Amino acid sequence: MAQTKGTVVLAYSGGLDTSCILVWLKEQGYDVIAYLANIGQKEDFEAARKKALALGAKKVYIKDVSKEFVEQFIWPAVQANALYEDRYLLGTALARPCIARGLVEVAQQEGAQHVAHGATGKGNDQVRFELTCYALCPKIKVIAPWRMPEFYQRFPGRRDLMDYAKKHGIPVPVTPQTPWSMDENLMHISYEAGILENPKPQGRGVSCVCSLIGNFTVLCTVRRPCCLSQHVNCRRRVPVKVTNAGDGTTRCTALELFVYLNDIAGKHGVGRIDIVENRFIGMKSRGIYETPAGTILYHAHLDIEAFTMDREVRKIKQGLALKFSELVYNGFWHSPECEFLRECIGRSQEAVVGTVRLSVFKGQVYILGRESPRSLYNEELVSMNVQGDYEPADATGFININSLR
Repeated sequence: MAQTKGTVVLAYSGGLDTSCILVWLKEQGYDVIAYLANIGQKEDFEAARKKALALGAKKVYIKDVSKEFVEQFIWPAVQANALYEDRYLLGTALARPCIARGLVEVAQQEGAQHVAHGATGKGNDQVRFELTCYALCPKIKVIAPWRMPEFYQRFPGRRDLMDYAKKHGIPVPVTPQTPWSMDENLMHISYEAGILENPKPQGRGVSCVCSLIGNFTVLCTVRRPCCLSQHVNCRRRVPVKVTNAGDGTTRCTALELFVYLNDIAGKHGVGRIDIVENRFIGMKSRGIYETPAGTILYHAHLDIEAFTMDREVRKIKQGLALKFSELVYNGFWHSPECEFLRECIGRSQEAVVGTVRLSVFKGQVYILGRESPRSLYNEELVSMNVQGDYEPADATGFININSLR
């Protein structure tokens, strides 16, 4: 029997690419261990396990990291008001270092020298996966089939992969009629590739694509707005409670409240965007994203932060958030500069405490009110009906000084 090339732990999703890659790695002489991270995607994990074993995986690890994903990756992004290129809430970018961390842990547990992933040679995910792997285990060896000529010359496109899957009896959810790529986690659902690579307007943009992609929540089926109260914890400065003002439903743990907000906001079509973004590798790409809970939390946190944070501190923090978003998008979660930024942003949140009341309706988030024990808002001082602790005549000198230049 021929000697194997060693053991490789594959970041496995059960989709077209990683299913074919699992079989291909076996062909190359590797013993394959499949690692599947549960980060909130709607999937039959037991079926995925059976499928990986049937395709020849030596072992299959399925780890539920949903709680860690929210608390250790999403919450820092919420605190930062992270938004890449003014629109993208970083759903995939936040998930990749979380998945890669588990990948490395399994490799170390199994004594495997290799890890592998199904990210393409044109995208951001290859950078995100590999920078995390090298940061956590510098000696690890990464196998990236989509960058290997013997792989990508054999499979120039997804249709070739589909033919390979058919030949080897690999069941895959992709067909020539629906050749887009979908990524789902707690933070978002993203769609790209296939028909979506054409950036021209088709019908009514996102609404048209929603009709093509069956997994999207039906847009605006709820006829009445939903009012919510979002609380920010006084100790950890992260969301700790959401209450539905309509029926009194309350969720308190990180994972439960995030799942609940996804459900509520998803029904109202909140958080859908159709954008062209700049990939780190140097090309533009079109993506369609649905980020329900993340959009609610972005607006709620932005509002309570403006209410409680000093103006000049907030200006500096906005600059930090811009850099943080860029670093996370580009895959530098474990870089010294990103760790430094997370510490700085966390320090800025000491006064960001309170409750935001908001409603969601027909794709929009509406802020209705806010309150905080650390508020810097002085109703008497700003009032047009009461003079308060302010001398209007002082503004004359202020204006004159500012007009000098």
